[in-house]
Amino acid sequence: MIFKFFLVALFGLSAPVWAQPGDLPNFTELVEREGHAVVNISTVQAPSMGSRAFPGMPNIPEDDPFFEFFRRYAPPHGMPKDFESKSLGSGFIISSDGYILTNTHLVDAADEINVKLTDKREFRAKLIGADRRTDIALLKIDATGLPKVTQGDPEKLKVGEWVVAIGAPFGFENSVTAGIVSAKGRSLAQENFVPFIQTDVAINPGNSGGPLFNMKGEVVGINSQIYSRTGGFMGLSFAIPIDVATDISNQLIASGKVSRGRIGVLIQEVTKELAESFGLPKPSGALVASVQKGGPAEKAGVEPRDVILKFDGKTVTSSGDLPRIVGATKPGAKVQMQVWRNGATKDITITVDELPADEKPGARGGKRGKAPDTSNRIGLSLSELTAEQKKQLEVDNGLLVEDMAPGIAARAGVRPGDVILSINNQDVKTVDDFNQLLNKVPKGRNIALLIRRGDTTTFITMKVNGDGK
Repeated sequence: MIFKFFLVALFGLSAPVWAQPGDLPNFTELVEREGHAVVNISTVQAPSMGSRAFPGMPNIPEDDPFFEFFRRYAPPHGMPKDFESKSLGSGFIISSDGYILTNTHLVDAADEINVKLTDKREFRAKLIGADRRTDIALLKIDATGLPKVTQGDPEKLKVGEWVVAIGAPFGFENSVTAGIVSAKGRSLAQENFVPFIQTDVAINPGNSGGPLFNMKGEVVGINSQIYSRTGGFMGLSFAIPIDVATDISNQLIASGKVSRGRIGVLIQEVTKELAESFGLPKPSGALVASVQKGGPAEKAGVEPRDVILKFDGKTVTSSGDLPRIVGATKPGAKVQMQVWRNGATKDITITVDELPADEKPGARGGKRGKAPDTSNRIGLSLSELTAEQKKQLEVDNGLLVEDMAPGIAARAGVRPGDVILSINNQDVKTVDDFNQLLNKVPKGRNIALLIRRGDTTTFITMKVNGDGK
């Protein structure tokens, strides 16, 4: 402390604000004011048919005549309870008449949902609706005059600012933890529609579904998951922005379901190497790897190798932005989309379709084509597609990867059975076409191969060294 005052007197320096003890955050008022709107959620779930059976009892339906025989004469010991109750997590009240937000994964398999308030009152909750894609569920309890949270604006959150979580980790109700915003707009695997808020707030099992508050006492997110190698908290927790949750809850109240837009494309990230091969000034946007037959994108004239830069006036910085922007667009809307094609921008008008509840790509097979050629400059043995294969794959051109030597292409991720549709945005119909285009690439430059693998189309980049290694 003496040294600090010496510096101030000698150099006229003032101590940084963050170093003042009086400026350290105090969460007491926030917790006292907002904590009453946080609830504990538990469920009752009927066990499966097999778990209701006695040890050694066959797993047969209850309406089968033999079920009653085994029920009467099987040994009485070892029978489990009829129902299993679990304290699963948290939630919070968003309206004084009893609407509650929580996570879908807490309640979607429940036969009975119970909500416990901070004043110890308990209610049976009704599931209004749930959305698995965002992990948002909306509950309703029969009560009025309830305390409710105030919703904030996640867009105004700044990385580094303090945030607070209230929940029931490991069943310890109304536990308070605090930390800072570590990052915004995080994309997680299999989570295409949520720009997660990353924090270092301690989140553990039981915190799921609980609120994340800013220092104004406004809810800015719903604590949803953690990144962990041990199963416990490791400093990486993720919250669903409250504006995403609010949009979902409004749709669930209005119609009981969630509608999302789709345009019928498969996309991938634009890497530095891909940007170079397409002539893009910088790696940004969403690269169209394939276009669905008969889908909105094909009808609008979108082509594989287009890079989507803007959608409905919103900038697509990375590929993860596009599903969220398109998903939030009302089905049936006509919007403007800007793409990068052949070294220039192009504006396209597209009519957004509705995303089905489940979309799972199938797999295709086929016989191999002509005998392969010898390995080329990047170690691939290729053959031309037969008419049957083109029909099965619904393509007009392409070369089948018959075999490959260890080297550049193998390290880049090319596999036998892949179909190469183009190299550096130029379609290939014959092996000679491919090799001539490949031989024109200077040593040390990147190439981009458009690969068809089953029903998936993707770009693979690699640097050509000249010897295939």
